Amino acid sequence: MSPVRLTGQLVCGTAEQRRAVEENLPLHTRLTRAEPGCVSFEVTQTHDPLVWQVDELFSDAESFAAHQRRVADSAWGRATAGIERHYEVEGA
Repeated sequence: MSPVRLTGQLVCGTAEQRRAVEENLPLHTRLTRAEPGCVSFEVTQTHDPLVWQVDELFSDAESFAAHQRRVADSAWGRATAGIERHYEVEGA
């Protein structure tokens, strides 16, 4: 099994979207890092306060898919559903 790496950016269009990220990110980070197969998970604000760098590494495609399913129906997923994402996934 090969690892799955997601890299890219979460791009907020408004200050309201930025606040949704700021408010929901701590719990989302804790829950994701606790998931089986999560090797690393970092979401950091860039020099642009509306843009966040996202770097995720999961041990295999199965754990990455489980993460995606969990996130889809989570508080994070609902709060950030309308925010633009520019991601590349390798190994899925």
